[in-house]
Amino acid sequence: MSQTTPAAGVSDDGGAPLVTSVIVVGYSSAPEGRAALSRALDEARIRNSKLVVVHASPDEEIAALSAELATTGIPHSILAGDAAIEPAEQLINAAEAEGADFIIIGLRRRSPVGKRLLGTNAQRILLDASCPVLAVKAEVNG
Repeated sequence: MSQTTPAAGVSDDGGAPLVTSVIVVGYSSAPEGRAALSRALDEARIRNSKLVVVHASPDEEIAALSAELATTGIPHSILAGDAAIEPAEQLINAAEAEGADFIIIGLRRRSPVGKRLLGTNAQRILLDASCPVLAVKAEVNG
């Protein structure tokens, strides 16, 4: 009897794709948080990744987020933010705990003066994360 090896990214039973990586994304319902989630979903599909969503949203928004993620078919988990811990620290800790391949964050559009300074959370994540960080901007409306 010969055994066949499953195609790359396909489970042994021919079912759901095997998870090959982990992506951590910082989420809020703000435009930059939505942009980060959208890009993270795209990347997770491309890479057969598990998505770990670290959110800073009010509890009443989590049910909608959970329902949205459930429709994607992408393996995921949602980690609640802790108000006592800085958002940058939460994302870095989640990435290290999950062995993330990279982190995705959203960047806020800033005024001309604000453009000289990168937000402190974004800067800390970019400088302190032990994995690559992808920073995305929210779409400009109108």
